[in-house]
Amino acid sequence: MPTAHRPGLRVDSGLTIPESELSWRFSRSSGPGGQGVNTADSRAELVWDVAGSAVLTPLQRERLLERLRSRVVDGVVTITASEHRSQLRNRDAARARLAAVVADALRPPSPSRRATSPSRGAKERRLEAKKRRTDVKRLRRPPGD
Repeated sequence: MPTAHRPGLRVDSGLTIPESELSWRFSRSSGPGGQGVNTADSRAELVWDVAGSAVLTPLQRERLLERLRSRVVDGVVTITASEHRSQLRNRDAARARLAAVVADALRPPSPSRRATSPSRGAKERRLEAKKRRTDVKRLRRPPGD
């Protein structure tokens, strides 16, 4: 197994998912590969139990389950890779995808926008645009007595 020498999947500087928490499933892949597709189990599924993970803090777990709720089934995230012809490359692609998905979901929320009132110039520009629009519509009307 080529990934056995790795200590785990490094998501960011503060989080590494241990290899023991990751499990793999392999199946036949669709797509290019000719007769090899019919025999080789090159499609890789990487499975990680978010709800039962020992490396996550409660805040991280809550944030992951909330943000990945469309991907999580019974507390488990499954990442599939079948774009390459070799199982090894699909495994690497699945690992990279899981790390990217988890890192993106753990990113802290951006600060909310502070409400500001429009400037005097912005108000004047808005009113001027409304006047122009009014004039355009007035010119389109049929002449009235």
